[in-house]
Amino acid sequence: MSGHSKWAGIKHKKAITDAKRGAVFTKMAREIAVAAKEGGGGDPSGNFRLRLAIQRARDVNMPADNIDRAIKRGTGEGGGVHYEELRYEGYGPGGVAIMVDALTDNRNRTASEIRNIFTRFGGSIAEPGAVGWIFKRRGSIVVDPAGKDAEEFALETIELGASDVQVDDGQLEVETEPEDLEKVRDGIEAQGGKIVSAEVTMSPSTTVPVEDEGEATKLLRLMEALEDSDDAQQVYANFDIDAAQLEKLSEAV
Repeated sequence: MSGHSKWAGIKHKKAITDAKRGAVFTKMAREIAVAAKEGGGGDPSGNFRLRLAIQRARDVNMPADNIDRAIKRGTGEGGGVHYEELRYEGYGPGGVAIMVDALTDNRNRTASEIRNIFTRFGGSIAEPGAVGWIFKRRGSIVVDPAGKDAEEFALETIELGASDVQVDDGQLEVETEPEDLEKVRDGIEAQGGKIVSAEVTMSPSTTVPVEDEGEATKLLRLMEALEDSDDAQQVYANFDIDAAQLEKLSEAV
């Protein structure tokens, strides 16, 4: 899973520094609005989904005014919001399983776009349920120990309630139950760790090694295109690419 966790960190850095930050903010606003509408209202203290959405928005430096406006749209104060939640499943180069969660106001447009992206980059759309069984909802946190001994920090993180912690290239890859994500994240920060990324994600139970450079490049181009889609909120996959190779290839896609 190290390669896939590395990809999560790369995506997070891109979201902060990318020239397409406006598009990132649009996606964050959409998620916040839907969370306020569907998750139990506009008060984050009583709405777990909204709290997570707001934290993700803050992690990419989304302005507080944008967050407030998105909440109001979700609760109907700003004209309301009418998005449909959809999931697409498919395969990428190398037989990698891919799942896309989307929010859209036009089902036909989004279905056509996602299908075209898969086809254009060497993948294929599958029937609902074809790959969904591979993924399980989990909390995922990537941590920079910020000068502390990574192995010792990993043991401390387990004591905070993490389900599993792995050390890879000096970073901690932390897995939690979804409902424990906030508690573990807060504990890590209190102990001096730096959060690289933190989200509730869909974690694969099995992974597919992708060792051929050409195939890995095509796969990452497909992932990048899906993540750039206006309607795609989250993209999950079960690839395992060597972390060093992933870092190198991600700069070229």
